[in-house]
Amino acid sequence: MPESEQHYEFSEFSGEFVDDDVTVILRIYRPAGTNADWTLEVFDEEGNTTVWNDTFDTDREAFEEFLATVQRDGMRSFLDEPVQKLH
Repeated sequence: MPESEQHYEFSEFSGEFVDDDVTVILRIYRPAGTNADWTLEVFDEEGNTTVWNDTFDTDREAFEEFLATVQRDGMRSFLDEPVQKLH
């Protein structure tokens, strides 16, 4: 199926997060109707994206990685580069 036609299941952990006056959109998703691993992606205020290369067994693991990144590097770390690949 072409990627443009792919449907995704989004985790309940997905959503908007604000810290240090920075707002990001967190997306944790996988192909709908599958038991595939979860992808972690963060969009900044200008539409730039940060995507983790590694996938996660559970959506909770992906969310915990997001929280750990914010704790370690700060929310502003998502503003540094237009496109980032982590891990």
